[in-house]
Amino acid sequence: MPDHTAPDATPTGRLSRRSLLAASAGAAAAIGAAGLPVLATGTPALANPGTGSKLRVEPLIPAKNRGIILYSVRDRITAAPDDSGVPYGFERVLARLSEIGYKEIEFAGYTQSTEILGRQITPAEIRKILDDNGLVANGTHASIQPATFQQQLDIAEELGMKNIGTGSDPTSSAYKAEWDAAADIWNELGRQARARGMRLYTHNHDAAYSFLIDRGPRDAQGRQTRSSGIRRLEYFFEITDPRYVFFELDIYWAYVARYKHQKYVNPAGQEVTDLFDPILTVADRTTRFPLFHAKDGDRDTSVPNGYQMTPLGDGDLNFQQFFQTIGERNFHHANWEMDTAPGGTDNKGQSLDFAATSYRNMSDLTIYVDK
Repeated sequence: MPDHTAPDATPTGRLSRRSLLAASAGAAAAIGAAGLPVLATGTPALANPGTGSKLRVEPLIPAKNRGIILYSVRDRITAAPDDSGVPYGFERVLARLSEIGYKEIEFAGYTQSTEILGRQITPAEIRKILDDNGLVANGTHASIQPATFQQQLDIAEELGMKNIGTGSDPTSSAYKAEWDAAADIWNELGRQARARGMRLYTHNHDAAYSFLIDRGPRDAQGRQTRSSGIRRLEYFFEITDPRYVFFELDIYWAYVARYKHQKYVNPAGQEVTDLFDPILTVADRTTRFPLFHAKDGDRDTSVPNGYQMTPLGDGDLNFQQFFQTIGERNFHHANWEMDTAPGGTDNKGQSLDFAATSYRNMSDLTIYVDK
């Protein structure tokens, strides 16, 4: 695996996409030639890299790896037929996402309104819609349970997936014993997935990167009350088999974890500050992360999470720095997500409008490489 190093990814003082896009094409080329991260619009950056340049410019996230999780547009996937003119159901919504430019789909369920077909759609029918629109299923947020895992693999295989996963943590516990038990289950399910040509993955929220309680005095229930400083999911990295268990980093929730989970009490009873670095947690094991949720947010310390979700490119998270530093760009797949994208009955088209904005901004990320 390549040796990646990463600068500290603190949000403070970082250039947002909005400020970077204000730079001229000439300034962008100069920054790129100097070997620094640069974000420029596709047209000026890709049109003319300069006569005699030793560099060429390419998309930072290859077009074939730009995806969307359908949770972002769940309101339109599940909508009953209406006269709003906004697409509804799998056939119409996936056609619109293909028009926008997305090449990959991550599923968040396989159902739509029964009013569309007079019954529920089947996985085989969804697969045909994918194929008809030149789309590839790159994953799913399903329920990962031993009793139903083979049925989930059947659906994933029908849809052509190479990855199968869940939007939940392997356990919500703060204690080692539960993570150890989860690792045993996931290692076995990961073996089953690999036998059928798939990777099993789990997706984080911020709590997954809070601290494991694994040291110190015990409470009345016999549980330890202090921490060695290792974070829950990073412990899971170490106790699961890298051949069988993979991860999808939600970039937004990783930076929320950086904001929220900074302190722990060590075995000696002392409070310790430790800042989580989302870039470093990936860069040190980059090929265990086939998928990402490219979810953006505006820094806002007035809310508990420290960020407000926005369309990709409208927030303060530095996707340029993130994807450029972790490397392996042809291996990684970026799925846009925004939990709050649906606009309700007052703005039925909002989630698809945000999907278009986010795809355009994802496409604007570029990288300068040697010819």
